[in-house]
Amino acid sequence: MPRNPILEEIYAARDKLLADCHGDLHAYVEEARRRALASGRPIATPKQRTKRCTGAADLGASKIEGEFAAAR
Repeated sequence: MPRNPILEEIYAARDKLLADCHGDLHAYVEEARRRALASGRPIATPKQRTKRCTGAADLGASKIEGEFAAAR
């Protein structure tokens, strides 16, 4: 299999970031979150989409729901 120097560089960077946190992915994510909050830059907080807001709550809006309703 041919070597991909770009992927190798990405993997090396990932290994270094994890090594800085002693291999603990959770610790890395928490540290990244703290840095993001401390930066003062806006952080996106997308809202959870529901069936109601997408229109899928209407009976028969999806093929599966329509078939289920027809079988009752």
